[in-house]
Formats: sequence, C-alpha cells, structure tokens
Amino acid sequence: MGITAEQLLTAPAPSRPLPTIREYVGRVSDAVPKGTRQAYGSYWERIIAVWGDRCLNEPTPIEIQQLAERTKQQAVVRRNSRGGRSAAEHLIGAMRCLYRHAVVDQLIAETDNPAVRVSKPRRLASTRRALPADRLAEINEVAASTGNDPDLDMLVLRVHTETACRRGGALALRVQDLDREQCLVRLWEKGETMRWQPVSPTLMEHLVLHHQERPGSGEQLLRYRNVQPITARRYDHLWQRIGRHLPWVATQQVSTHWLRHTTLTWVERNFGYAVARAYAGHSGKGDGGTTSTYVRADIHEVATALAALTGEAHPLAQGEWCRA
Repeated sequence: MGITAEQLLTAPAPSRPLPTIREYVGRVSDAVPKGTRQAYGSYWERIIAVWGDRCLNEPTPIEIQQLAERTKQQAVVRRNSRGGRSAAEHLIGAMRCLYRHAVVDQLIAETDNPAVRVSKPRRLASTRRALPADRLAEINEVAASTGNDPDLDMLVLRVHTETACRRGGALALRVQDLDREQCLVRLWEKGETMRWQPVSPTLMEHLVLHHQERPGSGEQLLRYRNVQPITARRYDHLWQRIGRHLPWVATQQVSTHWLRHTTLTWVERNFGYAVARAYAGHSGKGDGGTTSTYVRADIHEVATALAALTGEAHPLAQGEWCRA
C-alpha cells in the first residue's frame, strides 16, 4: 500500500466528532444518579439556553466564570439567600460534572477541561446552630396549634428531631422502610446512602398509624389527608407559618436542618463524637479524619443515645435504656 511502519506510528489518530453542549448534557443527564440530576438539572438548562449549539470544546474558563457571575446576580432571592453564591457554585459544579464525563469519554483531554480551571465561590460559614430546649418547644407548640394539618406537621418535626435526618430522607421514607419489631427506619439520603436509624416506640407507633389512616397508591409514607404524598413545599409552608407566629424563626431563617444540628449537638455533648457521627449517618473518609476509622459507634450506641434523648427504652439500646 506504500505505507511504512514509521508512518503508521506517527500518523494522527482519527478524531471523534464532538457533540454540541445540548447533545452532551442529554447524555450526561441520563447517566448520573437522580440526586445529581435534581441538583444540576436547572443549571444544565441554563447552560443549554446560553451555549446549547456550541461544540463541547468551545467554552473557555473565562466564559464559564462570566456565566457563573451572571447566574449569581440573577439568583432568586429566597428566605435563606446569601447573595447568590450557592447558585454560582452549583453552576460551576454542573459544568465540572459535564466535562468530567467528557474526559472519561475521551472527547477532550483532561488538560483541556475548562471547568476545573474555574474556582468555586468560597463557602461562607453556616449560620445554623443547635436550638435550646425552650426554643424547640416553641416551634413544636406553634406547629401543633396552627395550620390545616397539625398532626402531619408534628409527625414531620418528630421524625427530624429523633433521627436528625435531612429533608430528603423523610420525603423518601416508605412503608417498607419501617422495622416495627426493632423500632428502626431505613433512611435514603444524599449520595445514594442508606442506613437504619433507631426511632422511639412512640414515633414508630405514629408512623404506622399515619400509614393506616392515609394509605396511598404509591410507596411514600408521609401524606396529606387526601392521601397525596407531601413534597418539599410542605416544609416551606410549615416554616413560613412558624415564622409568622415566632418572629425570631423568620429573622434567623430557621429551617428543618436546624433540627439536625440540635439533635446531633445534644448527642455529641452527651455521648461523644463517635456516636454523634454514626447518628448523623456520616461514614465518608473526610468526615472525621483517620481516627474515626478506629472509633466507630454501632447501632446499639446510637439507639442508647436516642433512648436517652426521648426518655423511652429501645429494644436495641444498652444498659438501663434496654427494653426487655
């Protein structure tokens, strides 16, 4: 054929055609977990609106930085807004996710990834903190005496106070996630993590009763009286209502995540860091350094902490809190 071995070694490999950003966002969206898709979906839509017909290798780091800044300035002002920093961070995160897959697909070289050269905004220190007992009592009192469904609201607050779960964990709770005999609930939270969390016998009884009174066609446990499953909007309305009755709640932008801080702080003060870490469902390497590898707490210690918190014996607890 008139081709030497040297020519074969030095000849450039045929390049793969690059997709447009619109095309590749669709591929990546179908490949990532549901949680990632929910977190970045609206930002990918914004990216498509601006650059949808451009090839994947066209946007530059400065253009990504400019888009992030515009996203920050145009962010919707919410009750807990902090100047649009989170919107800019998520926009850059969405771009990094997109180009990370492009590198793995060998559509671009890792050195040509424009998103990794754009710095995310520095995160501000969280303003959330543990609530004192009297403030938590005020919140529960308002939830129990106002609104169109106090029973539902009190159940939601009790779930978060006992388990310290995130909002997504409660919304994902299903009937089959209830272990009635051992008083455990299975929590599905961010990062596709799953854990069994102890709850008090009283809370388990009310969760079972809630399902019996409000059975629905789907799997989700927490439901309105019309048996429609609740969504994140229920949380928004709940805290808005509590804020109208308790001005300090609105002023300090108290939310469900404050309950997680409250419970975990109490557990850490009374049972130590290892138990609090297990109670929170933290298991990643970056959650507590090397020492945490050797001081892990088990579910029995978590159950003991819960029993002390609620004042109810638990079947998995140890010592005086063990239920026969």
